Amino acid sequence: MDIIDVRSLFTVACLCVFVGIVVWAYARSNKAQFEEAAQLPLAED
Repeated sequence: MDIIDVRSLFTVACLCVFVGIVVWAYARSNKAQFEEAAQLPLAED
């Protein structure tokens, strides 16, 4: 295994992590939590 294989594996791993984060961020089950968090700066104490 040379450096090109390591770099290729690292690129694929980073792509998988990125896709996982995107799927998590756009999941419908998280929408309510994100809406609540978006309103926190506007909430009165």
